[in-house]
Amino acid sequence: MKEFFGFGGYTRKPEGYMSAEHLIFVSSVMAVMIAAGIIIGLLYRRRSDREKNRVMIVSAILIDAVEILKIVIICVRSSDPLGWLYMLPLFLCSIFLIAMPLAAFSRGRMKEASLDFIFIFGLLIAFLGTYGAGNNYASYPVFSLDNVASAVTHAISGFASLYVAVSGMLSMKRRNIHITFLILTGFCAAAYIANRILDYNYMFLMRGDGTPYDVVYGWVNGNPVLYPLAVYALFLVYIALFYAVFYLIRKKKKTADN
Repeated sequence: MKEFFGFGGYTRKPEGYMSAEHLIFVSSVMAVMIAAGIIIGLLYRRRSDREKNRVMIVSAILIDAVEILKIVIICVRSSDPLGWLYMLPLFLCSIFLIAMPLAAFSRGRMKEASLDFIFIFGLLIAFLGTYGAGNNYASYPVFSLDNVASAVTHAISGFASLYVAVSGMLSMKRRNIHITFLILTGFCAAAYIANRILDYNYMFLMRGDGTPYDVVYGWVNGNPVLYPLAVYALFLVYIALFYAVFYLIRKKKKTADN
């Protein structure tokens, strides 16, 4: 248990990014995530909105609890009293620590927009944060607090995305698109300000750090202005394309039904 939580530092050598251990572990987690999202979504599909929302409440509490536990343990094992400043919930995957409680406990358009946001980004975050987490799996053993807790929170994000779609909680109304954009914009702005103050890399807005964002960093030759703008622009393009493809599929489905 001491070794799993990393007290005194990990003695095991990291198996490495894209190692067999890394791929087997994250593939197993993703398989459970997909199965759970589809099965539970189908079980709750014909239930009331209140019953459907209970799953979101449990998911929101669970994702925040796991992340808080991880931060507390890392702070306890660290000798730096200000270490928590570098574990603020300002990464892309951290948006779900806020978006999921909003989806679970808010009402009206904010609830609808939060559910849509979870649907749009959940699976992307789940796969990028597990298969694409080169920074984590190159630094820590696969079976360790840092990687297991991260895999669990990313899996909850992906589960929520599937559950929202399969259970019928999804709305994807055009009138809420701007709220989805505002959620992302506010988060990126907060992360960038924190990066400038702390000289850190929240939301990977400063550099790729061994993740797929390195490709974007290379496109702009590491330009300190163009790189964060490019990352932000890609997020916006992703949202716009997601909505466009969703509406196209919905239109074709309605045409086929008629």
